[in-house]
Parts: sequence; structure tokens; C-alpha cells
Amino acid sequence: MITSWAAGLARHRTGRLLAALAGIALAVALVAALGSFLTASKATMTQRAVRSVAVDWQVQVQPGADPGTVMSLIRQAPGTRAALPVGYAHTSGFTARVQGSTQSTGPGMALGLPDGYRRLFPDAIRTLSGSPTGVLLAQQTASNLHAAPGDTIGVRLPGVGLKQVKVDGVVDLPQADSLFQTVGAPSQSQPTAPPDNVVLLPAARFTALTRGATAVTAQIHVARDDARLRADPAAAFTAVTGAAHNLEARSAGAALVGNNVGAALDSARQDALYAQILFLFLGVPGAVLAAALTAAVASAGGERRRQEQGLLRLRGLRPRQITALAVLEAALIGLIGGLAGLGIAALTGRLAFGQASFGASAGTWAAWYGIAFALGAAVAAGAVLVPALRDLRTVTIADTRKESGARSTRSPWWMRYGLDFALLIGSWLIFRASSGNQYALVLAPEGVPSISVSYWAFLGPALLWIGAALLVWRLTLLALTYGRPALARLARPLTATLAGTTAATLSRRRRPLARSIVLLALAVSFAVSTAVFNATYRQQAEVDARLTNGADVTVTEPPGAHVPPSAASTLKISGVRHVEPVQHRFAYVGSDLQDLYGVRPGTIARATSLQDAYFAGGTAQQLMRKLAQRPDNLLVSVETVNDFQLAPGDTVNLRIQDARTKALRTVPFHYAGIAKEFPTAPKDSFFVANASYIAKATGSDAVGAFLLDTGGTHHKQIAAQLRDRLGTGATVTDLTQTRGIVGTSLTSVDLAGLTRIELAFAVLLAAGAGGLVLALGLAERRRTFAIATVLGARTRQLRGMVLTEALLLAAAGLAGGALIGWALSEMLVKVLTGVFDPPPASLSVPGAYLALTASAALLAVLAAALNGIRRARRPAVEELRDL
Repeated sequence: MITSWAAGLARHRTGRLLAALAGIALAVALVAALGSFLTASKATMTQRAVRSVAVDWQVQVQPGADPGTVMSLIRQAPGTRAALPVGYAHTSGFTARVQGSTQSTGPGMALGLPDGYRRLFPDAIRTLSGSPTGVLLAQQTASNLHAAPGDTIGVRLPGVGLKQVKVDGVVDLPQADSLFQTVGAPSQSQPTAPPDNVVLLPAARFTALTRGATAVTAQIHVARDDARLRADPAAAFTAVTGAAHNLEARSAGAALVGNNVGAALDSARQDALYAQILFLFLGVPGAVLAAALTAAVASAGGERRRQEQGLLRLRGLRPRQITALAVLEAALIGLIGGLAGLGIAALTGRLAFGQASFGASAGTWAAWYGIAFALGAAVAAGAVLVPALRDLRTVTIADTRKESGARSTRSPWWMRYGLDFALLIGSWLIFRASSGNQYALVLAPEGVPSISVSYWAFLGPALLWIGAALLVWRLTLLALTYGRPALARLARPLTATLAGTTAATLSRRRRPLARSIVLLALAVSFAVSTAVFNATYRQQAEVDARLTNGADVTVTEPPGAHVPPSAASTLKISGVRHVEPVQHRFAYVGSDLQDLYGVRPGTIARATSLQDAYFAGGTAQQLMRKLAQRPDNLLVSVETVNDFQLAPGDTVNLRIQDARTKALRTVPFHYAGIAKEFPTAPKDSFFVANASYIAKATGSDAVGAFLLDTGGTHHKQIAAQLRDRLGTGATVTDLTQTRGIVGTSLTSVDLAGLTRIELAFAVLLAAGAGGLVLALGLAERRRTFAIATVLGARTRQLRGMVLTEALLLAAAGLAGGALIGWALSEMLVKVLTGVFDPPPASLSVPGAYLALTASAALLAVLAAALNGIRRARRPAVEELRDL
């Protein structure tokens, strides 16, 4: 009997089975793909964090301690791959006599590097010119001294005096911040910038030069075996932090560890948490939607299933036997759909990422596939088996002969109690609380192993999604119940004299139709919210890169250089549309030292992007106009306004170095507005003023940086040409280079892959929600169409009835989905503010993708309608006989 039943299902209920299999496959594939990719992305974040560090540990040997003993402890520590001693000596200045003139600089640092240092730590030093070994001068120092390989410079050491050395090469120190950190000091006590003047010496030469010098310290630079770290950044951070603390404890105060790799992993673990949050915010709704699609597909054939169940009971089958048949159907759908979903996930990984496992290890890949398959089985049981068992207990044989609309006319319980309104109100309240200024979705205190996520913030978008869906359901039911006259008028062009009958049919079938509309609206809202979030994130990543670099290409002059604005003409090479000079000074407000940027208000916007969101107290154009109209106007940061209780028009006295006397002089400004962000400026406190006023007040129009507009193209090529032309005299950066520097592991790895998977599945879900349920609903109503034909309905009228229902479904579903998606996008972007840097002023709408999604849904609905029309053309006698 079971075999016959299974064969009958496959032969006569092929469409229903395939639709249910498709829903299960989508749910399983989405969970398997996203889960595997999430795990692989975390491992990639760990690898990227480790690769970004030149020196894993910098162990500071404490005064009075024996460096040899500390070195022995380090080499015995588990995970140590190699360790080398490095000498640090403070210098009081550098001098050089080049081409008849003497140049001098302020204090700096001299480092003593042992043989093999660059081989062990290849990313710590980058050669710009000259020899890679010997006496190496930092680029900034070479620029300050006008020195080049072959020149002789003087290094002034406290307690020793001036020592002469010959420069062998000029180098860049990519990770100078960590190289010259104060080991053991908290982040707020670290130097604001690395020293400008640095010389690197061979260890033997360093020892000879610093003999008798004061302020000489020793560090041991350590390379760790990072291949043994756990894949998860949080676990890896805990491991390396514990190892560092263990070394400090065993040294009994003789050593402090500067844990550079731990600092990198500290940032990566926060990215990993945000990736996990995005998985929950953007991935879980897709899986829930696929499960809901399966349930809707199963319920579309619920009337037929109840009739078949009643027929089996009339023929003498016991409840246990009927239950076995329902279990068989659920098992077939769960097994085949689950296997198909795993195959789709593997194919997605192979095509999109080159590996069926998405780069995850075999164990985690198998675990996620197992979880996804179990989820598919649970969805199949919930969609097929549970309704069958419920009908077996609650529905009598007489009830199975009635149509569903005749059995229950009472409103659903959630409508009677206003659950949709309660959920929307709760969503708004949670959103208000979780989007406050002091609210942090992810809390990862620097250096602390424990991290926390405020998961309750997920309730805001979740309640909005569910509440909005129920509200659409309510409105659809009300419209179909009380809007029959309007429905008849809308249907008349397609159904002619059967307009009233069509309206009555739609009203009678309001519950399944409302369910279909809600399902399509949820699918569209999922696609809209995911696409808008992804587009907005990409937009802000580009904005962040532009803010950091300043323009397409930026030429930064060394501190102390006196480069006039007229030098811009030498930078206007082929491909450069405009060159904008920007002054960069430092100014004291009270005892607080801040960056001061001098701009030309009328032309600054020609080279860089000034968004209104960067300012407060006026638009970007209005505030630039204020700087132009009154040269002593000043834009300040929010922090400064709060710290000094400033009001518009207040006088702000800044102390700025006079270029003629080198002394600080007081320059009065007037507070005119707030600059929250500005190209090339730091993220905390800074000033923006009129360049002409600063030049007049300080006696110098020296430029700090030139911003080059290339029209958004050929960044790398133009930057390379300028580097060749300028040499080591200036630093040239381009937008492409800066994107890689400021982009987090979340930016470059996780979000792109996550949304690529989700956007593809969103299109499929929208098409499935629009077409599958309608097609199955029309298939189950073949008897209705056949009876209408017998009673005299013409083919054109039947076609109009089908098209009216399809158009109503498409219009209501797409409109509801667009509204829900817009509201959900606004809420997601606000709640996930920590993902965006800087926060967006407006959402970015990917019109092409949304048009594709809407087209897919419309085509699916149209295909289902055309299939229903084709079936309605069959002779009524044949149709009734088959049924």
C-alpha cells in the first residue's frame, strides 16, 4: 500500500511535490551556504589579521633585567618561531650638510637591527632607494635632511654627542606606529604619531655608537607560529593574549609584551561578530522565508489532502495507516529536498567561491550541512506531517466534503487581539532604545578577552518584519471582504459579465489569497532590505576611502616643507582634471593640540567630495560660502563644541606657529559651524578654516597636501607617475591603495560574499513566492473552472478571472514588499550603525537589482497564470472526470 501511495503521489501530485521540494531545497541550500561561508569567513579574518602584522610580539626588557634571560624565556615559550634582539636609542637631533647647506631636525630614534632581521620580518621595512642593508634612513628623515644614499649625516645622542654615519639607503616603515609603541601603556597613553626622524643601524654599529649613551633600551622582536591559532578570531585572540600574559608572569616583571598580533585579532574578532550579526539579520530571514514558502505550498493543496484523507477513512484505513502515509510523504519531501538543497549549496560554493565547502574546514562544512539537512527535515515535517495529523484529529469526514471557506468565517485570533499592531509598537520601542547615541550593538573592550552582543536589538527588525506581514494580511482580508464592488469594477475589463462572480470568488478565497500576497511581500522585502543594505555598505566603504585619502590621488608634503600653492601646476599631468592645495597646520585651543586645515572655499569641492552629512549647522555649500564671505570663520568638531561650550559666532582664539618667528601666536577666529568629517582629517578633533586667512596670520602659505581629481579613473597609473617624478620628497597615495588600507576584513571578505549568496537566493524566493503558490492554487481550482465552463463561461472570461487574481497578487505583493523592505532597510542601517564608517546620510538603492527581482516575481506570476489559463481550456467533461 505504501509503495502504491508513493507512486500515486509522484504520478498525480507531481506539481505539488516538486514545489514543496523546491521550498525545502532553497531553505537547506541557504542555511548550508551561509553557515559554511560564515565559518570560512571567520577563518579568513584570522588569517588576514595575522598577515597584517609585521612583528607579532615586541617584548620590552625592563631596566635592570638581563636580556639574555628574557631571550631564553621567549624561545622556550610555546608557539615561538624565532626571536631577535633590537636596540632602541633616543636621539636629540639629526644634522646633514648637503650641497653647501646644513639641515637639522628635532629629536628622533635610532634602532639597532641584527643580521637576518629583514628576512624574519620582511614587512617591517620597505626599501625606497639605495641598499637594503647598512645604515638606513626613514623616508621622512631623508626628506627633512635633504639626504640621499651616499650622504653623511650626524646623529646626536644624549650623553655621547654627535656621531657621523654614511647613509646606505632610504626606507619606509609601514608599521611605524606599532614599531615605536610604548610597550605596556594603555592605548590612550600611546604616542599620537611615530617619530619623524629615524635611522636604522646594524646591531654592531648601533652598539658602538651608543656606548655610554643614555636613554637606550632593548626589545626582543618575536615571530610566532600563527598556523597553530584557532580559526575563530575571538578564540585566536584569547590564545595569543593568554600566551603573552603567561610570558610576563614567568619573567617575574623582567619583560612586558607588546602584543601586535593580539591587537590585530582584537579588531578582527569584532568584525567576526558583526559578520555573525549580519548572518542573523540578513541570512536567517531568508531561511525562514523558504520554510514559509514550503508551508504555503503544502497548504495550497490542503483542501485536496483533506478530501483524500476523508476518502481513505471512508474506505476503512485506520488512523495509524493514514499517519504512516503522511510520514512517508513528509520523509520523501524532506529527504529529496534536503539532498537537492545540499547539492545547490555545494554548486553555489564551487561556482562563486571555487570550493564546494566555501573555504571552510571539512569538519565545520559537514556540521553546517548536517544542520541544514536537519532543518529541511523539520520544515518538511512541520509543513506536511503536522497539518495531516491535525486534520486527522479535528476534521470529520463530513467536513472534508466542504470547501475551506465554508468551514470557517471567523477572523484569525491575531486579528481579533491586534497582534500586528502590538508587534509594530514593540518594534518601534525597541528600535528607539537600540538606536540611541550611547547604544553599542557589539561591545568588545580593547584587550579584554570577553566580548558581548546585544542580541535583544534583533527584536526590532524581527518584530517589524512579522508585524508588517500581519498588517498586510489584515489589510488584504479587509479589502477582499468589504471591497467587492471595487474588485468587480477592476475585474470588469478582463471578465466582462463575470466581474461580480470574479469579485465574489476572490472574496471567498480571501484567506489563501492573503497568504500568497503576504508571502510575496515578505520575499520582496527580504530582497529589498538585503540589496539596499549591501549597496549602502558599499557606498559608505567608498566614502570612507575618499575621506581617508582625500581625493582620487593625494600628494602629501613632509612636515616642515615650504611648498607654495603654485606647485600645483607641476602635478597637473595627463589625466588630472584639477589640483587643489590644502594647508595642514597644528593649533592649540586651550591646552588641546588639534589639526588645522586651510582650504580654498570656492574650489575645494572640485577635487574632493563634501557631503552635507559631514557638517552640522548648514549644508556643505553654505558653510564653504561662510568661510569665503568671512575669512576668519572657523569650522570645529563636535567634540570641541561640547568641550568648550561654543555657540555660533563665538570667538575662538587659536595658537598657531608663526612661520617667521617660529613662536606661537594667537589668531582669533569665529565659530561658524561643525565639521564632523573632512577629507584627510582625523576622526576626532580638528579645525577647518580659510587658507588665505591662515597664510596672512602666520606669514606662510605652505601646503600640506595636494588633492588631485582624476575623474575617478586611472588612480594607480597617475599615482605611479607622480611617485617617479617626486621621488622620496613627498608621499603619493591613491584611492585604490587606500581602499585596501581602510577596508576591514568584514568589508573585503564577508559582506561581499554574504550578500552575493543572499541576493541570488532572494530572487529565487521572490519568484517562488509569486509563482509557485499561485500555480498550485489555480491547479487545485480546476473543478471550479470546469463547473464555470459547464454553466456557460467563455474562455476569455476564465482567462480574465485568472489574470485578475494574478494581477491582484502581484500588485499587492510587490507594493507591500517594497514598503516593508524600505522600513526594514531604514531600521537595519540604523541598528547596525557600527558596521558603517561613516554613517550614511541616505540609503543607496540598487535600482537594477530591484528591477530584476520585481521582473522575476512578475514573470513567475505570469507563468503561473498562463499555466492556469492553459488548464482552464481543457474540456470540462474531461476535467470533471479526472477530478
